[in-house]
Amino acid sequence: MSVLVGLIVMLGMLVIVPLGLGLVGDPSLDRLRRLWPLFAVPGAVSLWLPRGGVATALALCYALGTLLLASHAPRRLARTRSVRPVEAALLTALVTPSVAALALVAERSGHELFGFGLGILALTVPHFHFAGFAAALVAGLVCRAEDGAAGTFAALSVPLGTLLVLVGYFVAEWTELAGAVVLTAGMWTVALLTWRTAPAPGQDRLTRVLLAVSAGVLAVTMVLALSWALGEATGLPHPTLTWMAATHGLGNALGFALCALLARRRLQHLTHPEGRTA
Repeated sequence: MSVLVGLIVMLGMLVIVPLGLGLVGDPSLDRLRRLWPLFAVPGAVSLWLPRGGVATALALCYALGTLLLASHAPRRLARTRSVRPVEAALLTALVTPSVAALALVAERSGHELFGFGLGILALTVPHFHFAGFAAALVAGLVCRAEDGAAGTFAALSVPLGTLLVLVGYFVAEWTELAGAVVLTAGMWTVALLTWRTAPAPGQDRLTRVLLAVSAGVLAVTMVLALSWALGEATGLPHPTLTWMAATHGLGNALGFALCALLARRRLQHLTHPEGRTA
């Protein structure tokens, strides 16, 4: 499982985050996006080294990049002075990689954090790259494109669900289950709106396929997430963490996040040839 999780995390660090930042449409992020490999490559290398000083130092390098990214959140909020649902989702996307990086530094140093074992910390890293950054970003982009009640619900429920899951780590498994329910509802809404977008006129076949795959995979992987959270809270039979990494984790990484962001990038270039969203 550690090899699979490492590959998923590398995808998040090296591809998903910089690809997603290019879709935000914020010129202030351009410089950090160009510099991102300077932080992400050391972080990716740290995944494959034995725990210790060198791995920790490389993980800290990645953490610095995520903190620089998170620092854009309050500056964006001060600049836009907006608490619209789409902004809530985008601000969440800017902050969540720093949570993943904190877990990475602790895990690579071999130290438990807030009472969580190294195995849970290792899984927290991909979780906040995909269920955090990618999910919140895509929900925000969907809300931006679909300015209605469903888009608003998606943009608000994904950040709220992510926050509840995080709080549930510290409070109780029932809180984590509540977060999983909210997050699942939000992501199912994202999947539905994405599925509706797929056959829209003016899109090429590849874009339609990417949108359809991201919607279909998301609908399935969130069932797995919900079943795992329910089992943890109630003691009912549920998938193991190894099985979740191989199904829910891999599906969300490749089927949802990568396909959704590639599709949104293609849509961005079709709508705004200069490469920026409105």
